[in-house]
Amino acid sequence: MARPTTTPPLHGDGHAPAASMQAMSSSLFWGDRAVVLFPGWPGARGLGSYLLSLLFVLALAALAEALHAVSAHVAHRWRRRGAVVPALLLTAVHAARMGAAYLLMLAVMSYNGGVLLAAVAGHALGFLLTRSWASRAEEMEAGHGAGAGAGRGRDRVIPPSDDAAKA
Repeated sequence: MARPTTTPPLHGDGHAPAASMQAMSSSLFWGDRAVVLFPGWPGARGLGSYLLSLLFVLALAALAEALHAVSAHVAHRWRRRGAVVPALLLTAVHAARMGAAYLLMLAVMSYNGGVLLAAVAGHALGFLLTRSWASRAEEMEAGHGAGAGAGRGRDRVIPPSDDAAKA
């Protein structure tokens, strides 16, 4: 009876799979020779390509936050209407948001410190921009209701206290 071999099968190039894979770091490293999302990107193409990849990661994280805000806005606006279109829109936005989130996770798994910082900065920037947009949209929506600021106590006049009237 022949003994089974423990050697992995060879690829078409004659190398075993482990021999053709790059070693991955399991701790953060700093430098512009990272591989982010795709083999060879940005790789050893220089600082410009590395900065472009960081900008891409930052924009992707901001997009994920924007999609979250859009999802919350659509859900809030259409919550009382049982229409199919908002449900389909929410599903599409959620799928896009999850796709962006998984791409970000894979980018951060490059273990490059710059990529991690770009992802965090993108989430922060996206949160800042979309939350200010969402609050303005809510204020405008409340202004079109029953009186400006209805239900929020903005139109309520507080009478002066007796001490202020005596002074």
